[in-house]
Amino acid sequence: MIKVLGHKAPDSDATGSPVIWAWYLNEVRKTPAAAVLQGEPNTEAGWMLTRWGVEKPEIIADLAAGEKVVVVDTNNPAELPASINEADVIEIIDHHLLAGGIKTKTPINITIRPLACTATIMHDLIGEDLAQAPEAIKGVMLTCILSDTLEFRSPTTTAHDRAVAEKLAADLGVNIPDYAAEMFAAKSDVSAFADDALLRMDSKEYELGGKQLRVSVLETTAPQVLLDRKDALMAAMPGVAAADGADEVLLFIVDILNEQATLLVPNDFVKTVAEKSFNATVTGDTVLLPGIMSRKKQIIPALAV
Repeated sequence: MIKVLGHKAPDSDATGSPVIWAWYLNEVRKTPAAAVLQGEPNTEAGWMLTRWGVEKPEIIADLAAGEKVVVVDTNNPAELPASINEADVIEIIDHHLLAGGIKTKTPINITIRPLACTATIMHDLIGEDLAQAPEAIKGVMLTCILSDTLEFRSPTTTAHDRAVAEKLAADLGVNIPDYAAEMFAAKSDVSAFADDALLRMDSKEYELGGKQLRVSVLETTAPQVLLDRKDALMAAMPGVAAADGADEVLLFIVDILNEQATLLVPNDFVKTVAEKSFNATVTGDTVLLPGIMSRKKQIIPALAV
C-alpha cells in the first residue's frame, strides 16, 4: 500500500492533493494507495472534506522503514515525517522551490512546476483520465486551486490555474464567487482553536540570519477576529518557538478581501525584519503590509535582517 502525503499543518492543498492522487493510483494505475495526513486539517480543508463527502484521511506520526510513499505539495524534509529518508519515496509532485535533502532508493518521477497549486499539476498529469473521476475528486481539486490562489487574488496565480479552476467549476455546476465565499468563511472560523494551534495552523520553517523561524500565515475574510486576539497570540509565541525548536514566530494575518497583510510585531527582532524586508515603518506592535498575500512569493523571498 502506497501512502500519499503532504506537508505538516495540512491546508486544503496538502489535504486534497493526497486524496486526488490516491484516487488516481487506485482507480487508474490500479495500484493500492491511501491518502494520509500529518496532523488535523485546517478549518477550510475540513470543510472541503465534508462538502464533498470525502472521509478524512488517517493522521500518521511517522513512516516505517521501506514503506512506499508519494510526497505531494512539498519536497522539504523539514515538513515531512522524521523517517522520510528511511521510507521508500517513489514520486514527488510539488509547486514549491526545490529544497533538497530527500534520499530515494531508486530513480523516481519528480514533477515540480511553477503553478499556484499542486492540484493543478495533478489535473495535467491525470489528463483525460480525469473524465472518470467522481464529482468529489473534481470538487476537492477545485477547492485546492481556489484556496492556494485565494480565488485568483494571489500573485502566485497563473492563467493555467485559473483556466483549470473555471473548467472544473463548469463541470460541477459551481459558481466560483459563491463557492469561494463559503470556503473562506470556513477558513476564517478559528474560534475553536487555541492560540498555539493558530500559530502552527499554516506555518513553514525557515532560517534567516542564523535564526530558525516559524513563518505563520492566517488567511481570513475577518482579520479583526484575529487582531482581537493579538495580545494572546503574541504571548503564545515564545512557548511555540521553544517547543518547536525555533527562535522566533512571525505571524502574518492575510486579509483576503482587502489584499493586504498585518504582521504582529512582538519584539525588536521582528521589527527589524519588518522594516528591512518590506520597507515598512513600525511604530507599534503591528504593521500593515499592503498587497502582501503570498508567503511563497512575497514573504519568504523578502525576509531580511
